[in-house]
Amino acid sequence: MTIKRAVLALVCLTAGTALAQEPKVTPLMSKDLAESPGREALMITVEHAPGGSSAMHRHNAHAFVYVLEGSVVMQLKGGQEVTLTPGQSFYEGPSDVHVVDRNASATQPAKFLVLLIKDKGAPALVPAQ
Repeated sequence: MTIKRAVLALVCLTAGTALAQEPKVTPLMSKDLAESPGREALMITVEHAPGGSSAMHRHNAHAFVYVLEGSVVMQLKGGQEVTLTPGQSFYEGPSDVHVVDRNASATQPAKFLVLLIKDKGAPALVPAQ
């Protein structure tokens, strides 16, 4: 019984650590695009804790990324992995799959601004495989 409890405790600790690595997403504003009925712009910030990352995903949107703090590693399916620092930008198209989105540092946080041009009401992020 003691081994089962130890394994359960380890699983709980590991799950807690994984949850702690999820990025903090803060919506800043959204605006209907009158010139493009049914479309909207959504502006968010994404903060990665040291060593943090996002799961593979897509946006089904035009996504414009601008790094504010720290450094982040980005890669689209079929593309090169790039490391971005403050002042650098990155683009994802509506059909792109984001396979790498992580903080490049294990000791410093990272933060970036994202502007999404998407269908009104559509989710900002969709899990992908």
